[in-house]
Order: sequence, then structure tokens, then C-alpha cells
Amino acid sequence: QVHLVESGGGLVQAGGSLRLSCAASGSIFSIYYMGWYRQDPGKQRELVALISSGGSTNYGDSVKGRFTISRDNAKNTVYLQMNSLKPEDTAVYYCKAGVNGREYWGQGTQVTVSS
Repeated sequence: QVHLVESGGGLVQAGGSLRLSCAASGSIFSIYYMGWYRQDPGKQRELVALISSGGSTNYGDSVKGRFTISRDNAKNTVYLQMNSLKPEDTAVYYCKAGVNGREYWGQGTQVTVSS
């Protein structure tokens, strides 16, 4: 079994920054990708950013230029540096990872950006 544990969410003013972390633990043989999605109540879950084991990245259009994803393969951890936050970034942020040929989700961490 594999577990994803997120941390770093919270309340921040518009224009501020937050850094999210997601650590994978358990019986891990291979992590293909790790990343983040977000979901606001009443809306579909949307891609924020993904990073492959080789370091290739993919960002959602609404966060390009403001958010940066990175990973520490030795620690099985992915980070999301969020800068220039906007109220519309408010959502529950979920970590997702492709591990051992299966997909796993974290429980989510709330990010609230006040105007």
C-alpha cells in the first residue's frame, strides 16, 4: 500500500506565497509521476502541475508563470511553490502520484486566498 501525505496549505492574502509538500510512503518500487490537482466546491477537479520522474513538467494554464513544481526523488516528495496567489486559487489541493503502475491520491489540503 502507498500513502500520500500533503502539508503546507493555509490562509494567505492575495499576492502572497505558499509551499505545498506531498510525501509518498509505503511499498514503493517506482514513482512515474507526482503532482497536484485542485477542486473548488461545485467545480471539476483541475490539473495544477505534474512532474515526471525525469523532471518533465506540465502546468495548468491558470497557474503558468506563478507556480513551480519540483520533486526530491530520494525523499519521494513533490513540492508546489505558489507565488502571486489570487483569490481564484482558493481550493482543496490534492496530491496525485503514479506509483508501481497504480494511481494514488492524497486526502487534500485547503488553500484559501483572501482578497
